Amino acid sequence: MIVLHHLEHSRSQRIAWLLEELGLPYEIKRYKRNPKTMLAPPELRAVHPLGKAPIVEEDGRVLIESGAIIDELITRYGADSGLRPAEGTPDHLRYSTFLHFAEGSQMPPLLLRLVFSRIVEMSPALLRPLTKAIAAPVNKGFIAPNIKSQLDFLNGELSARPWFAGDAFSGADIQMSFPMEMAQQRGGLDQRWPKLVGFLDAIRARPAYVRAKAKIGA
Repeated sequence: MIVLHHLEHSRSQRIAWLLEELGLPYEIKRYKRNPKTMLAPPELRAVHPLGKAPIVEEDGRVLIESGAIIDELITRYGADSGLRPAEGTPDHLRYSTFLHFAEGSQMPPLLLRLVFSRIVEMSPALLRPLTKAIAAPVNKGFIAPNIKSQLDFLNGELSARPWFAGDAFSGADIQMSFPMEMAQQRGGLDQRWPKLVGFLDAIRARPAYVRAKAKIGA
C-alpha cells in the first residue's frame, strides 16, 4: 500500500491527484502544523529528517520532492497512462523542463511575496510602516516583475499547445498546478493571462483532481 504523508496546507494534493489519475490505492496520513510557527510536527520528521510534505512511502522506499515523486510513480506504475511522454521527444523535454520549472523557477518569487507579506502582517503596529517601506520596493522592483515575466512566458507556452508538455495532459501539468494556483491566489494571475486561467479551469474539472481535493482537504 502506498502511504502519502500529508501536512496541512502543503503540496501534498498534487500527489493525491496523481494517484487518483493512476487509479492506485493509497492511504493518507495527516499532520497538523504548529499554529505558532506553522512548521511540521516532530512526527513527520520521524518519517524523513526534513519533515516536509509530501512524503510517500512505497514498497519500502521513502520518496520526497514532488517532481521526483511524480516522475517515479508514473515510471513505475503508469507506463501506459500517457502521463509521461516518450523519451527523446520534444514533449518529453518540455515534460522534464516543467517538472523542474514549477519549484525551481516559478515558486521562489511567489514565496518571497508570501514571506514579505507575512513580515508586514506580523509586525507590531508601531513597526508596520517601516516593514511596509522595506517590503514595497522589493516587491515592486524584484518580485512583481519576476512573477509577471513568468506568467507571460507560461501564457505563451499554453498559447502554442493545450498542456505544458504538449497536446496531451501529463505529470508536468500536475506539477505545475500548485504554483499556478498560488499565482492566482497571491501573484495577480487573472484574465490578462487567459491561457493560464483556462489551464486552471481545465485541471479543476478533471474527475481525479476533484476526488483528490475531496480526500486531501486543506
